[in-house]
Amino acid sequence: MEVLPEADCEEDATITDDEEGVREVASRLSNIRITPTVTHTPQSDLSKCPSSYMENSSQEKLMFAMAENFRLQYALLYPDNKALLLCPVNEHGVQKFVSTTLRSTLLPYPELYDWEGCASFVSDYLSLELLDPSFELPKQLSSPTWVLETQRGTCFDFSSVLCSLLLGAGYNAYCVSGYATKEMCLLDQSRQECPLLQTQIQEKTEEPKKTMKKYSVKPPRDLHSTFEKRQDEKRHTEAKAAALKEQLEAERLQKEKERPPPDPLLGLRVHSWVLVLSGNREVPENFFIDPLTGKSYSTTDENFLGIESAWNHRNYWVNKQDCTFGCGEMTFDMGDLSKWEYMLCGLTSQSLSEPKTLQESEDEEEEEMDELKVFEMPPSWVTKIDISPADMEMRYPGGMKVIQYRKAKLEKFAPYLLKDGLVTKLTIYKDLDCTQPSTIKEWFNHRSDCLDERELHTDSNVTSEHFRHGRSDALRYHRYVTLVPETERQMDFYSHARTDGLARRMEKPFEVTETFEDRTDFLFYRHVVYGKQIKVIRAGEAFEQRPLRRVEERFHRDPSKPASKDVAERIFMSDRRIQVTYHLEDDRIIPAWLNFIKPKEAADSQKAQAFTPQMVSGFQVDRSAKPYKNLELYKMLVELMSDEENVELRIRETEKEVKSILSSREKEESNTDLLISIYNTMRNKMAQLHMEEKERMAKEKKQRQKEKELDLLAPFQARLGLPEALTLQEAQQLKKDCLTEFKQLLDNKTSLIQSRIEKETEELQKKQQWYQKNQLTLTAEDEDAYLAYCSDAMFRIHILKMRLSRHMERAPQKSLALEEKLKRHTRLASHSL
Repeated sequence: MEVLPEADCEEDATITDDEEGVREVASRLSNIRITPTVTHTPQSDLSKCPSSYMENSSQEKLMFAMAENFRLQYALLYPDNKALLLCPVNEHGVQKFVSTTLRSTLLPYPELYDWEGCASFVSDYLSLELLDPSFELPKQLSSPTWVLETQRGTCFDFSSVLCSLLLGAGYNAYCVSGYATKEMCLLDQSRQECPLLQTQIQEKTEEPKKTMKKYSVKPPRDLHSTFEKRQDEKRHTEAKAAALKEQLEAERLQKEKERPPPDPLLGLRVHSWVLVLSGNREVPENFFIDPLTGKSYSTTDENFLGIESAWNHRNYWVNKQDCTFGCGEMTFDMGDLSKWEYMLCGLTSQSLSEPKTLQESEDEEEEEMDELKVFEMPPSWVTKIDISPADMEMRYPGGMKVIQYRKAKLEKFAPYLLKDGLVTKLTIYKDLDCTQPSTIKEWFNHRSDCLDERELHTDSNVTSEHFRHGRSDALRYHRYVTLVPETERQMDFYSHARTDGLARRMEKPFEVTETFEDRTDFLFYRHVVYGKQIKVIRAGEAFEQRPLRRVEERFHRDPSKPASKDVAERIFMSDRRIQVTYHLEDDRIIPAWLNFIKPKEAADSQKAQAFTPQMVSGFQVDRSAKPYKNLELYKMLVELMSDEENVELRIRETEKEVKSILSSREKEESNTDLLISIYNTMRNKMAQLHMEEKERMAKEKKQRQKEKELDLLAPFQARLGLPEALTLQEAQQLKKDCLTEFKQLLDNKTSLIQSRIEKETEELQKKQQWYQKNQLTLTAEDEDAYLAYCSDAMFRIHILKMRLSRHMERAPQKSLALEEKLKRHTRLASHSL
């Protein structure tokens, strides 16, 4: 299929952009009827629109004639095919060719420098208007600027905006007009899994790789029966296969149950998407982008049922391949005439997916210089696409967007839209009807409490919170059921940001387990067992407190101490016992240990119990070592008792800290504050006040400068007593006095310059006379100083003479300027002086 007959092709090759060429072709194509413009009500202010939106250039009119000729030939050769989308109207009802609707634009946002960011932005920023009817091409294709302004459009509008951004980013992108499945055309994702869930499942299934060291200790020899092991593995494999079979069968039945009813319009629903060819931007292979969802698909995906045409900002192509079984067998070499038919011949008709060498490009350019020029695509009638930072931040229509997935609902919000800083909310349901939520996940930004993520399981009512760096308590993770103290919870901390190195605190109603990192005392584990609350009187105050039943601490190895004296574990018990276990020596299998029983303290009627050797029992690994003396054991007991008191104090401080954290979390949730950057002048009140104060000070400074400007006649009016109105004689006298004094100032300045010249000349003459008298006795240094002085003096005299000459030249002009200024003065103008 050709655009024009062969007889006319050579003549049309001489067409240029001038008016004569356009008139010639228009006269030869006068028998071709251009599709009339559809009556359309403008949707925007016409006064603000450029002229290109409201009228067509001569080049565009010629393009319409060629498009109409192309359409007639296509209808003649393919009478069973649907009509092509060639020249729809824009938002003002003006007919425009689809390729000229694209405007290649690169916006100054790093997010839009790659296709993932562009596709995600378009899908988030715009709202879909369904085609009506769904099996016909749209009659209107709005400009990308209008679509971005209204944030609404059809799938073709989505594709135009996305293709414009991709072309600006350097991708070889095309808008595609074709057919797709019902779910894709209607933007129905209710049967698809949420991408956030798929990402989390993938992260959980990925197991960390175990690094094998070259010189590692060999594992002990396995003495179990290999036959029994194989039998166990066989039974386990069979059970696993049976369970997998049952699971697959259940999934198959579930899929059949969830399968949608057959679509009566299958293969007829019109859809538009973007094709990206390999080559540019290191794209390895061709792929599709659905602009409604921002997802990429393979060109063989079953959701795409056929292609009618494709276009970019240079040319228009029609598909000649069979799409009965979808797009899986299609090729996308736009230069293959057996597969694709192009509208404009020339450079734009060649395959853009195949990069050419420099030699081939030079040869083609030489051939083209010899040949006659061909008609090229008119420039885009759309103005440059521009998205303000505020719109980029708002992102979604109205600031929010809701997407329904299979058993999940995803809600997206613009930053600072909600008071609690919520930006993403994912609700996971148990049923397909999405009526029974099981998990609620929330993501936050810009919160002053550094809350980053929250997850709530509705069945167990367990809440998990993740925090960023920056909290004063260094809290990193918090899992709880309620914010009431002394209940089950888990707290993880940024240990490097805490002085005590606390990394985790696991709390149960009567147990607390703490783990530490990088402590100087090598403590890494503490386990506390509490009893039931009792009333305690301390410092005259009565309060409830849980007594400590057992405190267990574990320590890492301290290389500076012998293993037999380096404590590995110590346990403080409520029955006055203390157990100490030391680290295991390298050549031993049993560690040394000591058990102490604390003496009873003094009571009202009894004395304090004395320390005896029977209160200590232990085991020494080295039999040849000397046993501990009683004094040494007593000192060790005293030190342990002191450590026990210190440990109890730390535990009570930790309890207070937990209560403080829970109290602050309640306050933070009830009154959430959002952090605002100092560079965000739109939201930062301090920055706004600073700018307002700066503007106010600038205005005041300007006003003061105006007030400081002196009135020329003010001193002379003071002599007259500052009368409200001047008579003619008074006005003449004021003018005369002002001019006289100004002339006197000029004469004084002349006299001053002349006196300086005379003074400099006199000093120079004195210096010269001094030199004449003493030139025979002067040293070389004195002579150089004399010459330097003479040079400076001559320079000063020359400058003064130049100033005098310039002053004498400008004095008459200044006098005339002052006289003119006095004529325009408000007090003298009424007297016409």
